[in-house]
Amino acid sequence: MPRDLSLTGPAVAERFQPGFMTLCAAIAVIALTFADWREMAHQWWDIDTYSHILLVPPIIAWLVWLRRDELGKVPIAGWWPGLAWTLLGLATWLAGRHFAINTMAQGGAVIALQGAVFAILGLRAGLILAFPVAYLFVLIPFGGEFIPPLQVITAEIATALTRLSGIETIAEGIHIDTPAGLFIVAEECSGVKFLIAMLALGVLVAHSRFASWTRRLWFLLACLVVPIIANGIRAWATIYLAQYVGAEAAGSLDHIVYGWVFFGLVIALVLGFAWRWFERDPEEAGWSAEEVDTMPLVRRLEARRMSPALAFAAVLAAALVFAVLARLV
Repeated sequence: MPRDLSLTGPAVAERFQPGFMTLCAAIAVIALTFADWREMAHQWWDIDTYSHILLVPPIIAWLVWLRRDELGKVPIAGWWPGLAWTLLGLATWLAGRHFAINTMAQGGAVIALQGAVFAILGLRAGLILAFPVAYLFVLIPFGGEFIPPLQVITAEIATALTRLSGIETIAEGIHIDTPAGLFIVAEECSGVKFLIAMLALGVLVAHSRFASWTRRLWFLLACLVVPIIANGIRAWATIYLAQYVGAEAAGSLDHIVYGWVFFGLVIALVLGFAWRWFERDPEEAGWSAEEVDTMPLVRRLEARRMSPALAFAAVLAAALVFAVLARLV
């Protein structure tokens, strides 16, 4: 069974030092890949599609806080495969920088950060923190590639509903011509912003509130399908309203309703419908120290342990090597 460490006396130092080294290693990795973190932060702050990501860091901090008691029950030991994950991340980051592929470089920066956690805190602690560490991927701005197909889907739904409403309609692609005027499903009307935010929320809720994988998958499917359909309904409502108040007035109302009311109601609808099937509180989500201890592969994989101090030094050395390589390539 895992050791139950009291947080007094020498145990405080035993727990504090690896945590402090992990923090320092994270700072070193972020400093090395700072240009990409700065670019990600710029997108979170300045691009509406990714503004929901500003909430992700405090959510991750909250998820880690919920795991604090379980972390206190496992021994902390560095882990060589975690260092390998760090090296993979740094190599991906360097390749992304070299080929000017932002998403690749940003993904590599996140992977390197994840690897530092596993390298220094070890396999058991890493498994207990598996979800918040994996949730770091949500920090990567993505989704622009979904805009064109979402525009087409939105236009198809809006066109079908407009015709069912008895409004004379001529549609071609994302262009919808009605007696009130020509409507174009622009990029900002594709619904990608809400879809990405809904999926990020869906992953969090699926992990923290469901224990059954079947229910998790059904909930995630709802988070994928419902916002797409809702966005088509919103586009239709704008076109329908424009037949009576004019396209300009309908468009102005659409931006207000879309941003503050309509999709807030959609979120409430999805969560409210799923509420009756919630199976646990967020505090119960994730593997416990006892569950990790009974995993057949854990002890076998722990044969690759090392001291947290050695892992910390290895992460810093890797960051230094890649800093030099970044200047040479």
